Amino acid sequence: SLALAMVDALPYLASYPHGCTEQTLNRFVPTVITHRLLTDMKLDLRQIHQKRTNLNAQEIGEARQRAAQWEGGLFTPVFDSGEVMAMAREGLNRLANQQLADGGWGWFSGFGEQSWPHTTAVVVHGLQSARRADLQLPPNMLERGMQWLANYQQEQVRMLHNAAARTRPYKTRADELDAMVYMVLVEGGVNDKDMLEFLYRDRNDLSVVAKGMLGLALHGQSDQKEKLEMVLRNIRQFVVEDDENQSAWLKLPAENPWWRWYGSETEAHAYYLKLLSRTDAKGELASRIAKYLINNRKNATYWKSTRDTAVCVEALAEYARASGEETPDMTVEVLVDGQVRKEARIDTSNLFTFDNVLLMEGEAVLGGERKIEIRRKGRGPLYLNAYLTNFTLEDPITKAGLEVKVERRYYRLERVEATEKREGTRGQAFDAAVEKYRRVELKNDDMLKSGDLVEVELLIDSKNDYEYLIFEDMKAAGFEPVEVRSGYNGNTMGAYVEFRDERVCFFVRALARGTHSVSYRVRAEIPGRFSALPTKAAAMYAPELRANSDEFKVRIAD
Repeated sequence: SLALAMVDALPYLASYPHGCTEQTLNRFVPTVITHRLLTDMKLDLRQIHQKRTNLNAQEIGEARQRAAQWEGGLFTPVFDSGEVMAMAREGLNRLANQQLADGGWGWFSGFGEQSWPHTTAVVVHGLQSARRADLQLPPNMLERGMQWLANYQQEQVRMLHNAAARTRPYKTRADELDAMVYMVLVEGGVNDKDMLEFLYRDRNDLSVVAKGMLGLALHGQSDQKEKLEMVLRNIRQFVVEDDENQSAWLKLPAENPWWRWYGSETEAHAYYLKLLSRTDAKGELASRIAKYLINNRKNATYWKSTRDTAVCVEALAEYARASGEETPDMTVEVLVDGQVRKEARIDTSNLFTFDNVLLMEGEAVLGGERKIEIRRKGRGPLYLNAYLTNFTLEDPITKAGLEVKVERRYYRLERVEATEKREGTRGQAFDAAVEKYRRVELKNDDMLKSGDLVEVELLIDSKNDYEYLIFEDMKAAGFEPVEVRSGYNGNTMGAYVEFRDERVCFFVRALARGTHSVSYRVRAEIPGRFSALPTKAAAMYAPELRANSDEFKVRIAD
């Protein structure tokens, strides 16, 4: 299961040190949801607490050690039913104390605080989820919150009706907050048809997060299937699928307000996954979105904040139920050259503990072509990955990579005469000579002259957002770098650069999804035929993320 890797995010939520309303809620509700999912699977929670199987197949290394590193000593209550209930009671009591006299919630509580629709909607939605997980709520707490939201929605509908005549107060369109409040109220059995019509009318102006919320509210309304299909099509236009690594993501509009709650890229994917879990849970797109969501945890086991992490946990829990990941029952065989090298029985009793790694090394991996075959008997999805580390005799060495790729290009720089207008001491304009070059791309084994200036460009393609990477470009022996002082040199990636005798290293703090370029210059000096070994890319804290470029050969004449 990929979705059940969400368990690793719970220590962060449970141990978050601050106590605003949202963080108080999300300290316990995601844990309650996950605990209910695990108990419904009839799992031995104490056994899971000592889990050694890493459910994210893309991560390599010793699973128990990695889990210990991620947890960092944080409190993990989900495997202890008593702790879960104690934690829930404490959180509910605190939320009851934070509820204001009018039934809503503000960011904190106390003198001067007022109820806010977004905060109240977040809390009411969380309480609804907790109740569905059989958590007993304090009397009237949820109902008072629902009534506050219903009153707020009624006022917004009145303002929208007033827009035609410009009667104050009025507003011209239904917004993202209206979509969230409508979704939460529909979950609680309150459906204002006027607000639905306004939201559907203005859907093109809603963010993708709000479109997902509108879709969730429409699902289950048997008379609104056409509207639901239209909203699904509206979101589908933003989907980008990557067949190579079997993931999919939402390319949000350039004007997406990322700094606002409804502009969160993470929450957009989470709400879309929830919607797909209800409309096409076993489809390929849902599994690809789930994979992308897991791969793009910004802090190893959780996402950017308590709020978006809680939304992701909720979405993955719903996906696990709807897709069948919660009830695996299969036997998996790994065959190499027709011989069974590994067999594993996987069901709910050992999902977190079965041995999921086949490691072959030394004489077991001989030269030549090898055929690896994976066979599954039974039901449930299966995620797999294969990694190969080898000493190669191929000439030239060819590029490799999946999640990150590196392409290296060489250019001979030819000086061209150029000037630019500058201002003289008396304000007059004059033409000043400037240094300018024309780039001529070199092909493998091209000839250079000693003294030629060469630019080395690394083109980097990343399928996800990553942190802390190193790109080591191996220098051909006949080249010497033009720049020799290491440090931050203002390159386009903001990388720290180390100039060494045999390589140039770029240390990248944050690598966004997409294509990037970084370059440096060398001078051809020593005559001969030389080989520049491949550029190597690696994540410094995630050993499975690796790539290399092609080898490049060059000749230098005197």
